[in-house]
Amino acid sequence: MTPAAHQPPNAPSAYESSRHDHELRAAARHLGRRRFLTVTGAAAALAFATNLPAAGVASAAELDAAQITENPFTLGVASGDPLSESVLLWTRLAPSPYEADGGLPAERVTVRWELAHDEQFRRIVRRGTTTAHPEFHHSVHVEIGFLEPGRVYYYRFRAGDWISETGRTRTAPGRFGLTTPLTFAAVSCQAYHDGYFTAYRHLASDDVDVVFHLGDYLYEYAVDSAGGNRKYTDRTLPAVFNRETVTLEDYRLRYALYKTDPDLRAAHAAHPFVVTWDDHETENNYAGDIPENSVPPEEFLLRRAAAYRAYWENQPLRRPQRPDGPDMKLYRRLQWGRLAQFDILDTRQYRSDQAYGDGWQFPGPESEDPSRTLTGATQERWLLDGWHNSRAVWNVVPQQVTFSQRRNATGDSYKLSMDSWDGYPASRERLLAGADAAGVENLMVLTGDVHVGYAFDIKRDFDDRSSRTVGTEIVATSITSGGNGSDKPANWDTYMTANPHMKFYNGRRGYATVALDEDTARTDFKTLPAVTTPGAAITTVASFVTEAGSPGLKPA
Repeated sequence: MTPAAHQPPNAPSAYESSRHDHELRAAARHLGRRRFLTVTGAAAALAFATNLPAAGVASAAELDAAQITENPFTLGVASGDPLSESVLLWTRLAPSPYEADGGLPAERVTVRWELAHDEQFRRIVRRGTTTAHPEFHHSVHVEIGFLEPGRVYYYRFRAGDWISETGRTRTAPGRFGLTTPLTFAAVSCQAYHDGYFTAYRHLASDDVDVVFHLGDYLYEYAVDSAGGNRKYTDRTLPAVFNRETVTLEDYRLRYALYKTDPDLRAAHAAHPFVVTWDDHETENNYAGDIPENSVPPEEFLLRRAAAYRAYWENQPLRRPQRPDGPDMKLYRRLQWGRLAQFDILDTRQYRSDQAYGDGWQFPGPESEDPSRTLTGATQERWLLDGWHNSRAVWNVVPQQVTFSQRRNATGDSYKLSMDSWDGYPASRERLLAGADAAGVENLMVLTGDVHVGYAFDIKRDFDDRSSRTVGTEIVATSITSGGNGSDKPANWDTYMTANPHMKFYNGRRGYATVALDEDTARTDFKTLPAVTTPGAAITTVASFVTEAGSPGLKPA
Protein backbone atom coordinates (compact mmCIF):
# COMPACT_ATOMS: atom_id res chain seq x y z
CA MET A 1 0.00 0.00 0.00
CA THR A 2 1.44 3.34 -0.96
CA PRO A 3 1.35 6.24 1.48
CA ALA A 4 -1.05 8.93 0.30
CA ALA A 5 -0.03 12.53 -0.14
CA HIS A 6 -0.30 15.08 2.64
CA GLN A 7 0.65 12.76 5.46
CA PRO A 8 0.19 14.20 8.97
CA PRO A 9 3.22 15.01 11.08
CA ASN A 10 4.95 12.00 12.55
CA ALA A 11 4.95 13.45 16.04
CA PRO A 12 2.22 14.89 18.26
CA SER A 13 1.67 18.62 18.19
CA ALA A 14 4.13 20.84 20.01
CA TYR A 15 1.36 21.70 22.45
CA GLU A 16 0.62 18.06 23.25
CA SER A 17 4.30 17.19 23.70
CA SER A 18 5.05 20.16 25.94
CA ARG A 19 1.89 19.62 27.99
CA HIS A 20 2.67 15.95 28.51
CA ASP A 21 6.30 16.69 29.33
CA HIS A 22 5.18 19.17 31.98
CA GLU A 23 2.67 16.72 33.46
CA LEU A 24 5.15 13.86 33.53
CA ARG A 25 7.72 15.95 35.36
CA ALA A 26 5.05 17.08 37.79
CA ALA A 27 4.19 13.44 38.40
CA ALA A 28 7.83 12.67 39.12
CA ARG A 29 7.98 15.39 41.77
CA HIS A 30 4.82 14.25 43.55
CA LEU A 31 5.32 10.50 43.52
CA GLY A 32 7.12 9.15 46.52
CA ARG A 33 10.43 7.53 45.66
CA ARG A 34 9.37 4.06 46.76
CA ARG A 35 6.17 4.21 44.73
CA PHE A 36 8.00 5.77 41.78
CA LEU A 37 10.56 2.97 41.64
CA THR A 38 8.27 0.06 42.35
CA VAL A 39 5.11 1.00 40.43
CA THR A 40 6.04 3.07 37.41
CA GLY A 41 9.80 3.32 37.44
CA ALA A 42 10.35 1.66 34.07
CA ALA A 43 7.73 3.79 32.39
CA ALA A 44 9.04 6.95 34.00
CA ALA A 45 12.58 6.25 32.88
CA LEU A 46 11.56 6.15 29.25
CA ALA A 47 9.12 9.04 29.60
CA PHE A 48 11.80 11.49 30.79
CA ALA A 49 14.43 10.51 28.25
CA THR A 50 14.47 9.33 24.68
CA ASN A 51 15.98 6.00 25.79
CA LEU A 52 17.16 5.37 22.24
CA PRO A 53 20.26 3.42 21.26
CA ALA A 54 23.38 5.51 21.67
CA ALA A 55 25.91 5.97 18.88
CA GLY A 56 29.64 5.32 18.81
CA VAL A 57 31.60 4.36 21.89
CA ALA A 58 28.64 5.12 24.16
CA SER A 59 26.47 2.42 22.60
CA ALA A 60 25.83 -0.91 24.27
CA ALA A 61 28.47 -3.59 23.83
CA GLU A 62 27.89 -6.09 21.05
CA LEU A 63 27.02 -9.70 21.83
CA ASP A 64 28.56 -12.32 19.56
CA ALA A 65 25.42 -14.01 18.19
CA ALA A 66 27.32 -17.30 18.07
CA GLN A 67 27.04 -17.32 21.87
CA ILE A 68 23.23 -17.61 21.72
CA THR A 69 22.70 -21.25 22.67
CA GLU A 70 18.89 -21.42 22.49
CA ASN A 71 16.46 -20.44 19.73
CA PRO A 72 16.05 -16.65 19.89
CA PHE A 73 13.04 -16.60 17.51
CA THR A 74 10.46 -17.86 20.01
CA LEU A 75 8.11 -14.95 19.24
CA GLY A 76 7.94 -15.61 15.53
CA VAL A 77 8.11 -13.17 12.64
CA ALA A 78 5.71 -10.61 11.21
CA SER A 79 5.30 -8.02 8.48
CA GLY A 80 3.12 -4.96 8.28
CA ASP A 81 1.89 -1.81 6.50
CA PRO A 82 2.60 -2.98 2.94
CA LEU A 83 3.48 -0.22 0.48
CA SER A 84 3.77 -0.53 -3.30
CA GLU A 85 7.59 -0.65 -3.24
CA SER A 86 8.36 -1.52 0.37
CA VAL A 87 7.78 -4.11 3.07
CA LEU A 88 8.28 -3.84 6.82
CA LEU A 89 9.63 -6.95 8.57
CA TRP A 90 9.60 -7.60 12.34
CA THR A 91 10.99 -10.04 14.85
CA ARG A 92 12.25 -9.93 18.44
CA LEU A 93 15.05 -12.01 19.91
CA ALA A 94 13.98 -13.80 23.10
CA PRO A 95 15.58 -17.18 23.89
CA SER A 96 13.72 -17.09 27.24
CA PRO A 97 10.55 -15.15 26.44
CA TYR A 98 9.02 -15.39 29.92
CA GLU A 99 12.01 -13.72 31.56
CA ALA A 100 12.24 -9.94 31.87
CA ASP A 101 15.39 -9.69 29.74
CA GLY A 102 14.18 -12.25 27.21
CA GLY A 103 17.21 -14.37 28.01
CA LEU A 104 19.74 -11.92 26.53
CA PRO A 105 22.19 -9.51 28.16
CA ALA A 106 21.83 -5.75 27.63
CA GLU A 107 23.99 -5.92 24.54
CA ARG A 108 23.21 -5.29 20.87
CA VAL A 109 22.96 -8.24 18.50
CA THR A 110 23.53 -8.31 14.75
CA VAL A 111 20.61 -9.93 12.93
CA ARG A 112 20.72 -10.94 9.28
CA TRP A 113 17.61 -10.92 7.07
CA GLU A 114 16.76 -12.32 3.65
CA LEU A 115 13.93 -11.51 1.23
CA ALA A 116 13.17 -13.90 -1.63
CA HIS A 117 10.69 -14.67 -4.40
CA ASP A 118 10.33 -18.28 -3.25
CA GLU A 119 9.95 -20.19 0.02
CA GLN A 120 13.17 -22.13 -0.59
CA PHE A 121 15.16 -18.86 -0.86
CA ARG A 122 16.72 -19.92 -4.16
CA ARG A 123 15.84 -16.55 -5.71
CA ILE A 124 16.91 -14.04 -3.10
CA VAL A 125 15.88 -10.49 -3.89
CA ARG A 126 17.63 -8.67 -1.08
CA ARG A 127 19.63 -9.49 2.04
CA GLY A 128 21.21 -7.39 4.76
CA THR A 129 21.86 -6.91 8.46
CA THR A 130 20.23 -4.90 11.19
CA THR A 131 20.82 -4.44 14.91
CA ALA A 132 18.60 -5.70 17.72
CA HIS A 133 19.12 -3.09 20.41
CA PRO A 134 18.56 -3.84 24.11
CA GLU A 135 16.83 -0.45 24.44
CA PHE A 136 14.10 -1.81 22.15
CA HIS A 137 14.07 -5.17 23.97
CA HIS A 138 15.98 -6.72 21.07
CA SER A 139 13.15 -6.10 18.60
CA VAL A 140 13.95 -5.27 15.00
CA HIS A 141 11.94 -3.36 12.40
CA VAL A 142 13.44 -3.71 8.91
CA GLU A 143 12.08 -1.44 6.15
CA ILE A 144 13.06 -2.75 2.71
CA GLY A 145 12.45 -0.48 -0.28
CA PHE A 146 12.78 -0.46 -4.07
CA LEU A 147 10.70 -3.62 -4.51
CA GLU A 148 8.25 -4.59 -7.25
CA PRO A 149 4.63 -3.54 -6.70
CA GLY A 150 1.91 -6.10 -6.30
CA ARG A 151 3.85 -9.27 -5.61
CA VAL A 152 4.43 -11.84 -2.88
CA TYR A 153 7.77 -12.14 -1.06
CA TYR A 154 9.17 -14.56 1.54
CA TYR A 155 11.48 -13.55 4.37
CA ARG A 156 13.44 -14.91 7.30
CA PHE A 157 15.98 -13.81 9.92
CA ARG A 158 19.27 -15.27 11.18
CA ALA A 159 21.09 -14.70 14.47
CA GLY A 160 24.26 -16.68 14.91
CA ASP A 161 23.47 -20.24 13.83
CA TRP A 162 19.73 -19.81 14.38
CA ILE A 163 17.23 -19.32 11.53
CA SER A 164 13.70 -18.05 12.09
CA GLU A 165 10.61 -19.55 10.57
CA THR A 166 9.73 -18.25 7.09
CA GLY A 167 7.26 -15.41 6.72
CA ARG A 168 5.16 -14.49 3.70
CA THR A 169 4.39 -10.88 2.85
CA ARG A 170 3.51 -8.76 -0.16
CA THR A 171 3.72 -5.31 -1.66
CA ALA A 172 0.63 -3.34 -2.65
CA PRO A 173 -0.13 -2.61 -6.31
CA GLY A 174 1.26 0.60 -7.74
CA ARG A 175 -0.80 3.60 -6.81
CA PHE A 176 -1.58 4.54 -10.41
CA GLY A 177 -1.89 0.98 -11.69
CA LEU A 178 -4.96 -1.13 -12.29
CA THR A 179 -7.66 -1.54 -9.65
CA THR A 180 -6.26 -4.89 -8.54
CA PRO A 181 -8.78 -6.89 -6.45
CA LEU A 182 -8.09 -7.23 -2.73
CA THR A 183 -9.25 -9.60 -0.01
CA PHE A 184 -8.55 -8.60 3.57
CA ALA A 185 -9.45 -9.91 7.01
CA ALA A 186 -10.64 -7.90 10.00
CA VAL A 187 -9.81 -9.19 13.50
CA SER A 188 -9.97 -7.83 17.04
CA CYS A 189 -10.01 -8.53 20.76
CA GLN A 190 -7.89 -11.52 21.72
CA ALA A 191 -7.95 -12.01 25.47
CA TYR A 192 -5.48 -14.84 26.10
CA HIS A 193 -7.26 -15.92 29.26
CA ASP A 194 -10.63 -16.30 27.48
CA GLY A 195 -9.61 -19.12 25.18
CA TYR A 196 -7.52 -20.46 22.34
CA PHE A 197 -6.55 -18.47 19.25
CA THR A 198 -8.03 -21.11 16.95
CA ALA A 199 -9.44 -18.46 14.60
CA TYR A 200 -5.88 -17.42 13.78
CA ARG A 201 -4.99 -20.96 12.75
CA HIS A 202 -7.81 -20.83 10.20
CA LEU A 203 -6.87 -17.31 9.13
CA ALA A 204 -3.29 -18.42 8.50
CA SER A 205 -4.52 -20.72 5.73
CA ASP A 206 -7.21 -18.33 4.44
CA ASP A 207 -6.63 -16.64 1.08
CA VAL A 208 -6.28 -13.00 2.14
CA ASP A 209 -3.83 -10.31 1.11
CA VAL A 210 -3.63 -8.39 4.38
CA VAL A 211 -5.07 -8.49 7.92
CA PHE A 212 -6.42 -5.43 9.75
CA HIS A 213 -6.18 -5.74 13.52
CA LEU A 214 -8.70 -3.34 15.05
CA GLY A 215 -7.51 -3.29 18.64
CA ASP A 216 -7.22 -5.13 21.95
CA TYR A 217 -4.25 -7.16 20.77
CA LEU A 218 -3.58 -7.92 24.42
CA TYR A 219 -5.36 -7.40 27.72
CA GLU A 220 -3.91 -5.84 30.82
CA TYR A 221 -5.70 -8.23 33.18
CA ALA A 222 -3.94 -10.99 35.13
CA VAL A 223 -3.49 -14.44 33.55
CA ASP A 224 -3.27 -17.28 36.05
CA SER A 225 -0.95 -20.28 35.92
CA ALA A 226 -3.49 -22.34 33.90
CA GLY A 227 -3.98 -19.66 31.25
CA GLY A 228 -7.48 -18.78 32.45
CA ASN A 229 -10.17 -20.54 30.41
CA ARG A 230 -7.52 -22.40 28.45
CA LYS A 231 -7.20 -24.56 31.57
CA TYR A 232 -3.73 -25.85 30.77
CA THR A 233 -2.76 -29.22 32.17
CA ASP A 234 0.48 -29.60 30.24
CA ARG A 235 2.19 -26.40 31.45
CA THR A 236 2.23 -23.86 34.26
CA LEU A 237 2.54 -20.21 33.37
CA PRO A 238 4.93 -18.13 35.49
CA ALA A 239 3.56 -15.93 38.26
CA VAL A 240 4.76 -12.78 36.41
CA PHE A 241 1.59 -12.96 34.31
CA ASN A 242 -0.77 -13.20 37.27
CA ARG A 243 -0.97 -9.43 37.78
CA GLU A 244 -2.24 -6.42 35.88
CA THR A 245 0.21 -4.78 33.47
CA VAL A 246 1.48 -1.42 34.75
CA THR A 247 5.22 -1.15 34.10
CA LEU A 248 7.20 -1.44 30.88
CA GLU A 249 8.43 -4.84 32.02
CA ASP A 250 4.84 -5.97 32.59
CA TYR A 251 3.72 -4.99 29.09
CA ARG A 252 6.78 -6.50 27.44
CA LEU A 253 6.22 -9.81 29.21
CA ARG A 254 2.54 -9.84 28.30
CA TYR A 255 3.39 -9.45 24.61
CA ALA A 256 5.79 -12.35 25.00
CA LEU A 257 3.00 -14.52 26.40
CA TYR A 258 0.68 -13.70 23.52
CA LYS A 259 3.30 -14.03 20.80
CA THR A 260 4.40 -17.49 21.91
CA ASP A 261 0.92 -18.73 20.93
CA PRO A 262 1.45 -20.90 17.83
CA ASP A 263 -1.81 -19.90 16.13
CA LEU A 264 -1.10 -16.17 16.42
CA ARG A 265 2.45 -16.77 15.18
CA ALA A 266 1.10 -18.69 12.18
CA ALA A 267 -1.23 -15.85 11.17
CA HIS A 268 1.56 -13.26 11.44
CA ALA A 269 3.89 -15.41 9.36
CA ALA A 270 1.24 -15.97 6.67
CA HIS A 271 -0.01 -12.41 6.09
CA PRO A 272 1.06 -8.79 6.57
CA PHE A 273 -0.83 -7.06 9.39
CA VAL A 274 -2.00 -3.46 9.67
CA VAL A 275 -2.53 -2.75 13.37
CA THR A 276 -4.23 -0.14 15.46
CA TRP A 277 -4.92 -0.24 19.18
CA ASP A 278 -7.99 0.21 21.33
CA ASP A 279 -8.00 0.47 25.13
CA HIS A 280 -6.74 -2.80 26.60
CA GLU A 281 -3.26 -2.44 25.14
CA THR A 282 -2.98 0.20 27.89
CA GLU A 283 -5.99 0.17 30.26
CA ASN A 284 -9.72 -0.50 29.88
CA ASN A 285 -11.74 2.45 28.53
CA TYR A 286 -9.11 5.13 29.07
CA ALA A 287 -9.77 8.40 27.26
CA GLY A 288 -6.74 10.41 26.17
CA ASP A 289 -4.76 11.05 29.35
CA ILE A 290 -7.71 10.20 31.61
CA PRO A 291 -7.47 6.72 33.18
CA GLU A 292 -10.26 4.32 34.06
CA ASN A 293 -9.23 4.20 37.71
CA SER A 294 -8.75 6.98 40.23
CA VAL A 295 -5.11 7.85 39.69
CA PRO A 296 -3.94 11.31 38.61
CA PRO A 297 -3.73 11.81 34.82
CA GLU A 298 -0.06 12.70 35.19
CA GLU A 299 0.67 9.33 36.75
CA PHE A 300 -1.41 7.57 34.13
CA LEU A 301 0.77 9.10 31.42
CA LEU A 302 3.70 7.15 32.86
CA ARG A 303 1.76 3.95 32.38
CA ARG A 304 0.67 5.03 28.89
CA ALA A 305 4.30 5.66 27.97
CA ALA A 306 5.18 2.10 28.97
CA ALA A 307 2.24 0.62 27.07
CA TYR A 308 2.94 2.59 23.90
CA ARG A 309 6.63 1.71 23.98
CA ALA A 310 5.92 -2.00 24.34
CA TYR A 311 3.27 -1.83 21.61
CA TRP A 312 5.71 -0.40 19.08
CA GLU A 313 8.44 -2.83 20.06
CA ASN A 314 6.16 -5.81 19.50
CA GLN A 315 4.23 -4.81 16.37
CA PRO A 316 5.23 -4.61 12.69
CA LEU A 317 5.17 -0.82 12.58
CA ARG A 318 7.34 1.62 10.66
CA ARG A 319 9.64 4.31 12.02
CA PRO A 320 7.05 7.17 11.94
CA GLN A 321 5.01 5.24 14.51
CA ARG A 322 7.80 5.02 17.09
CA PRO A 323 6.51 6.67 20.29
CA ASP A 324 7.88 9.73 22.02
CA GLY A 325 7.25 9.11 25.72
CA PRO A 326 3.45 8.86 26.19
CA ASP A 327 2.66 10.05 22.63
CA MET A 328 2.53 7.93 19.48
CA LYS A 329 1.19 8.88 16.05
CA LEU A 330 -0.66 5.72 15.09
CA TYR A 331 -3.19 7.08 12.59
CA ARG A 332 -1.95 6.77 9.03
CA ARG A 333 -3.06 6.27 5.43
CA LEU A 334 -2.36 3.36 3.08
CA GLN A 335 -3.39 2.70 -0.51
CA TRP A 336 -4.18 -0.46 -2.48
CA GLY A 337 -3.57 0.87 -5.98
CA ARG A 338 -6.61 2.81 -7.22
CA LEU A 339 -9.01 0.35 -5.63
CA ALA A 340 -8.98 1.32 -1.94
CA GLN A 341 -7.76 3.97 0.44
CA PHE A 342 -7.39 2.91 4.07
CA ASP A 343 -7.49 5.61 6.74
CA ILE A 344 -6.45 3.87 9.96
CA LEU A 345 -7.74 5.78 13.00
CA ASP A 346 -6.76 6.08 16.66
CA THR A 347 -9.91 6.70 18.71
CA ARG A 348 -8.22 6.41 22.13
CA GLN A 349 -5.31 8.81 22.39
CA TYR A 350 -7.07 12.09 21.57
CA ARG A 351 -10.68 11.59 22.67
CA SER A 352 -12.75 13.60 25.13
CA ASP A 353 -13.66 11.80 28.34
CA GLN A 354 -16.72 9.57 28.12
CA ALA A 355 -19.95 11.39 28.95
CA TYR A 356 -22.03 10.63 32.03
CA GLY A 357 -19.31 8.52 33.62
CA ASP A 358 -19.08 6.02 30.72
CA GLY A 359 -21.11 2.85 30.19
CA TRP A 360 -24.62 2.71 28.69
CA GLN A 361 -26.48 5.95 29.42
CA PHE A 362 -29.41 7.97 28.16
CA PRO A 363 -28.15 10.49 25.58
CA GLY A 364 -28.34 14.12 26.63
CA PRO A 365 -26.65 17.52 26.59
CA GLU A 366 -23.34 16.21 27.90
CA SER A 367 -22.91 13.47 25.27
CA GLU A 368 -24.31 15.72 22.52
CA ASP A 369 -22.00 18.66 23.27
CA PRO A 370 -20.68 19.81 19.84
CA SER A 371 -17.19 20.30 21.22
CA ARG A 372 -16.76 16.63 22.08
CA THR A 373 -14.39 14.61 19.91
CA LEU A 374 -13.43 10.98 19.48
CA THR A 375 -10.52 11.62 17.15
CA GLY A 376 -9.12 14.99 18.19
CA ALA A 377 -9.23 17.99 15.86
CA THR A 378 -5.94 17.26 14.05
CA GLN A 379 -6.82 13.65 13.18
CA GLU A 380 -10.34 14.67 12.16
CA ARG A 381 -9.05 17.29 9.73
CA TRP A 382 -6.48 14.81 8.37
CA LEU A 383 -9.25 12.30 7.65
CA LEU A 384 -11.53 14.83 5.94
CA ASP A 385 -8.65 16.18 3.85
CA GLY A 386 -7.75 12.64 2.87
CA TRP A 387 -11.26 11.99 1.63
CA HIS A 388 -11.17 15.16 -0.46
CA ASN A 389 -7.93 14.01 -2.08
CA SER A 390 -8.97 10.38 -2.52
CA ARG A 391 -9.33 8.90 -6.00
CA ALA A 392 -9.98 5.37 -4.73
CA VAL A 393 -13.10 3.37 -5.55
CA TRP A 394 -13.50 2.34 -1.89
CA ASN A 395 -12.69 4.48 1.13
CA VAL A 396 -12.22 2.16 4.10
CA VAL A 397 -11.76 3.33 7.70
CA PRO A 398 -10.26 0.70 10.04
CA GLN A 399 -10.92 1.88 13.59
CA GLN A 400 -11.96 0.64 17.01
CA VAL A 401 -15.45 1.35 18.38
CA THR A 402 -18.96 0.98 16.96
CA PHE A 403 -19.68 3.81 14.52
CA SER A 404 -23.39 3.24 13.82
CA GLN A 405 -26.12 4.02 16.30
CA ARG A 406 -26.95 1.11 18.61
CA ARG A 407 -30.09 1.58 20.73
CA ASN A 408 -30.62 -0.88 23.57
CA ALA A 409 -34.43 -0.61 23.67
CA THR A 410 -37.24 -0.50 21.11
CA GLY A 411 -39.18 2.46 22.50
CA ASP A 412 -38.48 6.18 22.56
CA SER A 413 -36.49 5.81 25.79
CA TYR A 414 -33.17 4.06 25.16
CA LYS A 415 -29.55 4.07 26.24
CA LEU A 416 -26.43 4.27 24.09
CA SER A 417 -22.82 3.28 24.68
CA MET A 418 -20.87 6.33 25.84
CA ASP A 419 -17.58 4.67 24.84
CA SER A 420 -18.59 4.32 21.17
CA TRP A 421 -19.39 6.93 18.52
CA ASP A 422 -22.91 7.10 20.05
CA GLY A 423 -21.27 8.91 22.96
CA TYR A 424 -19.73 11.41 20.54
CA PRO A 425 -22.54 12.10 18.00
CA ALA A 426 -21.22 15.55 17.03
CA SER A 427 -17.87 13.97 16.14
CA ARG A 428 -19.68 11.37 14.00
CA GLU A 429 -21.80 14.04 12.31
CA ARG A 430 -18.71 16.01 11.32
CA LEU A 431 -17.29 12.93 9.62
CA LEU A 432 -20.52 12.10 7.80
CA ALA A 433 -20.86 15.71 6.64
CA GLY A 434 -17.23 15.63 5.55
CA ALA A 435 -17.75 12.44 3.56
CA ASP A 436 -20.72 14.10 1.86
CA ALA A 437 -18.71 17.21 1.04
CA ALA A 438 -15.86 15.10 -0.36
CA GLY A 439 -18.21 13.08 -2.56
CA VAL A 440 -17.30 9.77 -0.94
CA GLU A 441 -19.61 7.21 -2.54
CA ASN A 442 -18.26 3.92 -1.22
CA LEU A 443 -17.56 4.35 2.49
CA MET A 444 -16.79 1.32 4.62
CA VAL A 445 -16.02 1.45 8.34
CA LEU A 446 -14.24 -1.49 10.03
CA THR A 447 -14.79 -1.95 13.77
CA GLY A 448 -13.74 -4.22 16.63
CA ASP A 449 -14.18 -3.81 20.42
CA VAL A 450 -17.61 -5.31 21.12
CA HIS A 451 -16.90 -9.09 20.89
CA VAL A 452 -19.74 -9.70 18.43
CA GLY A 453 -20.18 -9.51 14.69
CA TYR A 454 -22.43 -6.77 13.31
CA ALA A 455 -23.24 -5.52 9.81
CA PHE A 456 -24.76 -2.03 9.58
CA ASP A 457 -26.04 0.26 6.89
CA ILE A 458 -24.58 3.65 7.85
CA LYS A 459 -27.41 6.20 7.77
CA ARG A 460 -26.89 9.88 7.09
CA ASP A 461 -29.13 10.59 10.09
CA PHE A 462 -29.58 7.68 12.47
CA ASP A 463 -32.52 9.35 14.21
CA ASP A 464 -34.46 9.42 10.92
CA ARG A 465 -35.26 5.88 9.86
CA SER A 466 -36.02 7.05 6.32
CA SER A 467 -32.62 8.72 6.03
CA ARG A 468 -30.47 7.63 3.11
CA THR A 469 -27.75 5.00 3.47
CA VAL A 470 -24.27 6.45 2.94
CA GLY A 471 -21.99 3.52 3.70
CA THR A 472 -21.53 0.19 5.45
CA GLU A 473 -19.99 -0.80 8.75
CA ILE A 474 -18.45 -4.23 9.27
CA VAL A 475 -17.87 -5.14 12.93
CA ALA A 476 -15.48 -8.05 13.37
CA THR A 477 -16.19 -10.25 16.35
CA SER A 478 -13.44 -11.12 18.80
CA ILE A 479 -10.81 -13.80 18.40
CA THR A 480 -11.45 -15.01 21.98
CA SER A 481 -12.74 -12.19 24.18
CA GLY A 482 -16.05 -13.01 25.79
CA GLY A 483 -15.58 -16.77 25.70
CA ASN A 484 -17.53 -19.10 23.44
CA GLY A 485 -20.52 -16.82 22.94
CA SER A 486 -23.72 -17.75 21.11
CA ASP A 487 -25.26 -17.25 17.70
CA LYS A 488 -28.11 -15.20 19.14
CA PRO A 489 -27.22 -13.32 22.34
CA ALA A 490 -30.03 -12.60 24.79
CA ASN A 491 -30.58 -9.10 23.39
CA TRP A 492 -30.66 -10.22 19.73
CA ASP A 493 -34.38 -9.59 19.13
CA THR A 494 -34.25 -6.22 20.88
CA TYR A 495 -31.23 -5.00 18.96
CA MET A 496 -32.48 -6.13 15.56
CA THR A 497 -35.85 -4.46 16.15
CA ALA A 498 -34.53 -1.26 17.73
CA ASN A 499 -31.89 -0.78 15.02
CA PRO A 500 -33.37 -1.52 11.57
CA HIS A 501 -30.08 -0.48 9.95
CA MET A 502 -28.47 -3.48 11.72
CA LYS A 503 -28.48 -6.25 9.13
CA PHE A 504 -26.55 -8.92 11.05
CA TYR A 505 -25.76 -9.75 14.67
CA ASN A 506 -23.89 -12.83 15.89
CA GLY A 507 -22.19 -13.47 19.22
CA ARG A 508 -19.69 -16.22 18.34
CA ARG A 509 -15.92 -15.77 18.06
CA GLY A 510 -14.05 -15.57 14.74
CA TYR A 511 -13.26 -12.92 12.11
CA ALA A 512 -14.58 -11.30 8.92
CA THR A 513 -13.15 -11.21 5.41
CA VAL A 514 -13.92 -8.59 2.77
CA ALA A 515 -13.26 -9.09 -0.96
CA LEU A 516 -13.12 -5.82 -2.93
CA ASP A 517 -13.12 -5.21 -6.65
CA GLU A 518 -14.26 -2.30 -8.80
CA ASP A 519 -17.90 -3.34 -8.62
CA THR A 520 -18.58 -5.00 -5.28
CA ALA A 521 -17.52 -5.59 -1.71
CA ARG A 522 -18.35 -9.06 -0.40
CA THR A 523 -18.18 -9.63 3.36
CA ASP A 524 -18.08 -13.10 4.92
CA PHE A 525 -18.55 -13.53 8.67
CA LYS A 526 -16.70 -16.62 9.93
CA THR A 527 -17.26 -18.09 13.40
CA LEU A 528 -16.20 -20.93 15.70
CA PRO A 529 -18.47 -22.98 18.00
CA ALA A 530 -15.97 -22.75 20.89
CA VAL A 531 -12.65 -21.23 21.94
CA THR A 532 -12.32 -22.83 25.39
CA THR A 533 -11.14 -26.01 23.67
CA PRO A 534 -8.60 -25.97 20.82
CA GLY A 535 -9.12 -27.06 17.24
CA ALA A 536 -12.72 -25.99 16.54
CA ALA A 537 -13.90 -25.88 12.93
CA ILE A 538 -14.79 -22.57 11.30
CA THR A 539 -18.01 -21.80 9.43
CA THR A 540 -19.16 -18.92 7.25
CA VAL A 541 -22.42 -17.93 8.96
CA ALA A 542 -23.44 -14.96 6.80
CA SER A 543 -22.36 -13.15 3.65
CA PHE A 544 -23.28 -9.73 2.30
CA VAL A 545 -22.57 -7.76 -0.85
CA THR A 546 -22.36 -4.00 -1.30
CA GLU A 547 -22.40 -2.66 -4.84
CA ALA A 548 -20.11 0.22 -5.75
CA GLY A 549 -22.14 3.40 -6.08
CA SER A 550 -25.11 1.87 -4.23
CA PRO A 551 -24.45 1.91 -0.47
CA GLY A 552 -26.14 -0.74 1.62
CA LEU A 553 -25.81 -4.41 2.48
CA LYS A 554 -27.56 -7.13 0.53
CA PRO A 555 -27.47 -10.84 1.46
CA ALA A 556 -25.04 -12.63 -0.86
